[in-house]
Amino acid sequence: MLDRFTSMRVFTEAATHASLSAAGRVLGLSPAMATRHLDALETRLGVKLLHRTTRRLTLTDAGTDYLATSRRILQELGEAESEIAAQRTEAAGRLRINLPLSFGTRFIAPLLPAFCDRYPQVEIELGLSDAQQDLIEGGWDLALRIGHLADSALKARRLADCPMLICAAPAYLARHGTPRRVAELSAHNCLSYTLSPLQGRGTWAFGAAGAIQVPVQGNLKANNGDALLAAAIGGQGVIYQPRFIVGDALAAGALVALELDQPALDLGGLHVLFPADRRPPAKVRAMIDYLVESLGSAAADGTAVPPAAG
Repeated sequence: MLDRFTSMRVFTEAATHASLSAAGRVLGLSPAMATRHLDALETRLGVKLLHRTTRRLTLTDAGTDYLATSRRILQELGEAESEIAAQRTEAAGRLRINLPLSFGTRFIAPLLPAFCDRYPQVEIELGLSDAQQDLIEGGWDLALRIGHLADSALKARRLADCPMLICAAPAYLARHGTPRRVAELSAHNCLSYTLSPLQGRGTWAFGAAGAIQVPVQGNLKANNGDALLAAAIGGQGVIYQPRFIVGDALAAGALVALELDQPALDLGGLHVLFPADRRPPAKVRAMIDYLVESLGSAAADGTAVPPAAG
């Protein structure tokens, strides 16, 4: 089946130059192929668009109407193609980013005003959720993920380390004592993060590879780290969260980091994920470069907040 848009282009050029041969030359087609396209177009429409003689072509009434429509459609198609092509070289258009709720709110949202000042043609849509979503199926341009990455067709770029810490409020430790060994956690009120495969099942893992697993229990579980943080600051129990969640509370003395006999789990760091296009659009490349520039290890560590806009 011949391409409809090519057939439409053949018709408009033939009508403009009153010649199929001229239309073929403009489009790089042989006279025979140009004729085939016009024949196919007229057959599909069921009307005659051009009166053809050996000397010249003239438009029929239907051809006159169709010529105006064809020119409008081809112009809109050309504008759409130019706009998409421009997005490969100029950061523009809607950029959809999927983010963990707490990290996105604390560290990414404050960066966006400066990004938008730098790239005023980019419109950003944030999806904030701790539940991981399929990047391709959800139509996301980028996603930030904390933890070890599963094998996939996505590309990834590591942005920063993201260490875990065991913490509790001074008031809780005064009442219940300070654990020194991971095995002692079983006797404490441990507030767990349900979206973690292990914490959600009542197990806290230690060691770089998580080989040391300790059963825990507690009277609160949540699917958001900030909810657990608030409970821990209130003295409800012990939490095991990334430093970016607990860093401010530690600095303020609202929480105390516990030193145990085993190292905390290595989460695998903070990564930005994006579809494995041969050449990502400029808006995607611009955001990736901006995140690398703005975040750095200090931001994900919680030891310093990324610079504010301005």
